[in-house]
Amino acid sequence: MAARGSRERGGVLALAFAGLLALAPATAAELVVQVDDGSAPLADAVVSLHGPSPSSSPGRAVMDQRNTAFVPGVLTVQAGTAVSFPNSDTVRHQVYSFSAPRPFELPLYSGTPPEPIVFDKPGVVVVGCNIHDWMIGHIVVLDTPLFGKSGADGRVSLAAPAGEYTLRVWHPRLPSGPWEQAVTLGESPVARRASLALGPPPPERRGSDRLRALQERLRKLKQEP
Repeated sequence: MAARGSRERGGVLALAFAGLLALAPATAAELVVQVDDGSAPLADAVVSLHGPSPSSSPGRAVMDQRNTAFVPGVLTVQAGTAVSFPNSDTVRHQVYSFSAPRPFELPLYSGTPPEPIVFDKPGVVVVGCNIHDWMIGHIVVLDTPLFGKSGADGRVSLAAPAGEYTLRVWHPRLPSGPWEQAVTLGESPVARRASLALGPPPPERRGSDRLRALQERLRKLKQEP
């Protein structure tokens, strides 16, 4: 009887182990994307994979305001993410967007607004400040958890289950939609190069420090009773 009980317990353990293996995710494949503008590596390029994506819950993200600029200037999030907009400057900001995926407005404020903004529709949301018109930021909302943003070296590395995907690369200076290419991921690492034809950089609209200080003084005087 003891031997039989031992065999039964062994069989149950084997079945349980097999069930765990069946539930375990497939080995991830690696994709390395090098983004450039035709001559030099390109920063702030959003690289994403669209296909058999693993399940993932959206979380929270932050777009700060420092030295009258949005930080980061390009924020990439999964649809459903709640984004906070703290103001770390000594001056007040009025943050807004008219973009179709998520229009919103935060009245003139300092510190951190009490409630974050949830971005639940994919697309590009252009963010501005009504007080400082040179402040422009971009929130790229994606319907996939497989994404990354290039740094100064223009490189993004993604891990994803094997399968067929559409690789997309977006940058604020692309004159049209994102760059796209079909890609197949398997057991071996895959490398791709995305060379983007960019439009001209936006004109510099930021005034001098002296002019900005004068503008802030005038705004404060107008607000005083």
